[in-house]
Amino acid sequence: MRIAIDTSPFYGGHTNRGIGGYTKNLVKALETYESRHTYYLFHHREQIPRQTDIIHYPYFDPFFLTLPICSPKPTVVTVHDLIPIVYPAHFPKGLRGSIKWEIQKYSLKRKQRIITDSECSKRDIEKCIGVGKDDIDVIYLAPSLQKNILSKKFELIKKQYGIKNTYVLYVGDVNWNKNIPGLLKAFSSCIKDYPSFIQLVLVGKAFLDQSLIQTREIMAMISELGIAKQVIKTGYVDDEILVSLYIHAQALIQPSLYEGFGLPVLEAMSLGCPVVCSSSSSLSEIAGPSIMVDPNDYHSIADGMKRILLFTMDERNTLIQRGHTWMHTFSWQRTAKATLRSYEKVLGN
Repeated sequence: MRIAIDTSPFYGGHTNRGIGGYTKNLVKALETYESRHTYYLFHHREQIPRQTDIIHYPYFDPFFLTLPICSPKPTVVTVHDLIPIVYPAHFPKGLRGSIKWEIQKYSLKRKQRIITDSECSKRDIEKCIGVGKDDIDVIYLAPSLQKNILSKKFELIKKQYGIKNTYVLYVGDVNWNKNIPGLLKAFSSCIKDYPSFIQLVLVGKAFLDQSLIQTREIMAMISELGIAKQVIKTGYVDDEILVSLYIHAQALIQPSLYEGFGLPVLEAMSLGCPVVCSSSSSLSEIAGPSIMVDPNDYHSIADGMKRILLFTMDERNTLIQRGHTWMHTFSWQRTAKATLRSYEKVLGN
């Protein structure tokens, strides 16, 4: 097959992680898994090579025109989630966004196949787009962080960010679905009952972006709860630092109200970091041996934190080992194999 892949996610705000990371890892995995195929990488404004057999757009945004209405070749589109459409009250689209959504929806329905990250997202696509379930393939993602990345000396990282010995970790954005207010309330409740000093480390560039109303609201809540001295905001960190933060954390806390996938959960497990995870949406599919909590009840999140902080070493090691076993379900080779199968379905191979 001669496969053209849109690499637009390499640029702009998606370069390092998220959709850009998905695209980079997918291209690398495809080229490694099946070198007999030919891959053309293009930007969506560039002309697609005429000899292409199939086109893959690995990015879909409901409110931006990421797809052509008409494609010159059979086309596959990856739709990671439709959270802004499922919860419109929390993601107001305005008039322009509404028009673009209708165009995007029309364009997507004309494509031959859709790939998505979870059964949860598949159900959303069926409901919101009106695409039949037989035209949607669920292909799980995989973590790409590796322990063999040369980890910076953790003492230097602790000094850089003001981290003490014991902390729980959050990695992600500040959008409504991430449930940061619930996380902060849970942490505030947890530390009242935990005998030792503990910190919450928030990783993500949005936590330092005061232009965002969500960030300003989060900072105000931290102050109101009186936990400012125990909350660390790192901003964006490179993979080397992120690996160290996962490895040394007591747990990753994933309190989301809704997720299309939830890659930090798998990143943490792959690096031996226990996970306290919401039982909602796709997370119930991928979180495996995590401590599951109700994201709508901050007391439940707090109880999950306290439980893992009070684990014996044997209990902790058992959970970590179960996480390593669960991770055999996820690999970029599996993702590449399933993606090629989607291409073959479109071409009738």
